[in-house]
Amino acid sequence: MKDWINLEKAVVIVTGGSSGIGESLTIGLSELGAAVINVDIKPCENQHPNVHFIETDVSNKSSIEQMVTEVVAKFGRIDSLINNAGINLPALLVDAKQPTSQYELSEEIVDKLYAINQKSVFLVSQAVTRVMLRQEKGVIINMSSESGLEGSEGQSFYAATKAAINSFTRSWAKELGKKGIRVVGIAPGIMEATGLRTQSYEEALSYTRGITVEQLRANYSNVGQIPLGRSGKLKEVADLACFLLSDRASYLTGVTINISGGKSRG
Repeated sequence: MKDWINLEKAVVIVTGGSSGIGESLTIGLSELGAAVINVDIKPCENQHPNVHFIETDVSNKSSIEQMVTEVVAKFGRIDSLINNAGINLPALLVDAKQPTSQYELSEEIVDKLYAINQKSVFLVSQAVTRVMLRQEKGVIINMSSESGLEGSEGQSFYAATKAAINSFTRSWAKELGKKGIRVVGIAPGIMEATGLRTQSYEEALSYTRGITVEQLRANYSNVGQIPLGRSGKLKEVADLACFLLSDRASYLTGVTINISGGKSRG
């Protein structure tokens, strides 16, 4: 498989690579021999071979430009970028029970979600694309979500940022294809639990959906709505990303792949 994918010594930047899907991405790529640059505000607890950590605020332009300069100085090029960094703060448009509560959308919540989930994708992609244009080759993966395709109760602004990323993918693929740069998206559905599924997140999401935390957790294990009958594995997302970064996917661009076990509105 390693030879078939042929990502050995590829230089790949992964934003938010210290936890969740991002950690799985860095592990999968490093196992294939890629030089992985984990761009995050804190390093991963587990050290993986071929992974290089650069502390970066992905919502800050100067921090990003410094990171890109450092990567190019060390490796001489950037083959691929995975825009994975993201946060989720569940909140209702209007909380009819407690107006202006912590679970009603506020400018503070909106600004934070926008900065990390959407603005960072623009800033990092712009800085990296300047390098890829000189190379006349590169791949950008934008990590979206099933909610960006379907919408999500209690997560409207999160879903909106992911929908915007889907539009970035389509539009940038049209702009950059003629320059030898592919842009693709991945939209994971219900995945196995990670450390990002915190108590505070579960309390917020269950409140916005009018259920208890216990009921929310029970819903995670209710896979009847998923044709394959199970939650997705983080490694499966990483495997898809590795394929998309490889030349085996050289005619794929401008699409967002929904990796959800067949789950849809139909």
